[in-house]
Amino acid sequence: MGLADLFKNKYEKKLDEILEEMQMNMSNNYKDNVQKNLEEFESALNRFTEQGRIKEKSRAKYEETLTAFKERLKGYSHKDQKPYWTKN
Repeated sequence: MGLADLFKNKYEKKLDEILEEMQMNMSNNYKDNVQKNLEEFESALNRFTEQGRIKEKSRAKYEETLTAFKERLKGYSHKDQKPYWTKN
């Protein structure tokens, strides 16, 4: 836990937990779970923002993170993956 984590509220910590789970699922190649994590993160971010639970500076940081993950995860699913035994 870093110094910055001491000043986070419980809503920001929840978003960080979702991001950690997403990273873990990515490292294990659990593509469907990563997509679910992304949806959960976006939903929670929108809900917390509407409720005014997140500081503006933190909201901007999480919005950037969401945008980066959305771009990174385009086409990131098992259904888009071709089996190794098929020819191109």
